Amino acid sequence: MKNVEMVVEGDILTIKVDLSKEFGPSASGKTIIIASTEGNQTIPDRDEKVGLNVYKKNG
Repeated sequence: MKNVEMVVEGDILTIKVDLSKEFGPSASGKTIIIASTEGNQTIPDRDEKVGLNVYKKNG
């Protein structure tokens, strides 16, 4: 995962992303990647999965 932190407290999942970070352009170059789970990831100590991409328009 890039710039994604997941914490579970009881039945509450909190996802933390630092919006000041950038990981360069997407494959198409149209957006700048800020955070990604890089596919679906299992939530810690749970059966559920999460897939997350955070990005902004390039330019």
